[in-house]
Amino acid sequence: MKRSSGVRLCATAVLGALSFALVTGCSDGNARQTPPAAKALRVTQLKKLIIAEGEVPGYKVEPVPASRAKPITTSSARCRPLTRVMSGLPPVDAAAKADRLATENQKKTPSARPTSLDDLDEGKFEETMYTSLNRDVTTVTLASYGGSGAEKALASVSTAVGACASGFPGRQAGTTVQFTNVAEEKATGTGDGAVAFTATMHSDDGSTAPVHAEVVRGGNTLSVYFTSNLGAMMGKKAYTVSPEVVRAQQAKLK
Repeated sequence: MKRSSGVRLCATAVLGALSFALVTGCSDGNARQTPPAAKALRVTQLKKLIIAEGEVPGYKVEPVPASRAKPITTSSARCRPLTRVMSGLPPVDAAAKADRLATENQKKTPSARPTSLDDLDEGKFEETMYTSLNRDVTTVTLASYGGSGAEKALASVSTAVGACASGFPGRQAGTTVQFTNVAEEKATGTGDGAVAFTATMHSDDGSTAPVHAEVVRGGNTLSVYFTSNLGAMMGKKAYTVSPEVVRAQQAKLK
């Protein structure tokens, strides 16, 4: 449509690296209205959106226990979003959040087995321990932000993965934890953006253990996933963020 000669361009503003140009037109003294900033969801809304028991086949879903491990902290400000995610928290503080714990059901074991662990030789002992502990435990956290907070929070994770690739120091419950490297992985979720990574922990006895995390953005809400598997760690077996959990949660958010 052809504009009248009274319409003219009044102002253009650039809002940061991820922003866009706002063009305001004037006609008869009336300016165009900009869309309102996105509002964060409330805790009650997030609790209705987060996965519940019976919604993830093969997993038990329950509230995160009050006795959960204390958060991992780090002296490295640039790596802090990673330690928060690995503690089951949003990468940066959110206006509201809700969380759940999804534990994979015990895998089937051979029916014939010794009645006591003392009856096992070393190889069989390790195999039995691996089998009994080989299940994913995933913390799921939904976090909602106002305005562009969710975009910035996801960007902080992406930036930290690259900046902390060579590792960083951490502490948990007064104990030093050393992460020797961080690497980006392929995310299961998509949404409006996603970042997945693995962080490798180094223990005093020289062994290493990987943990896996993923953050997915849908509008102004982040889905944060952190998965550990003690059996896989002990057996040096590969594992990832539980794809069944991610798919179930992302489907519930649609």
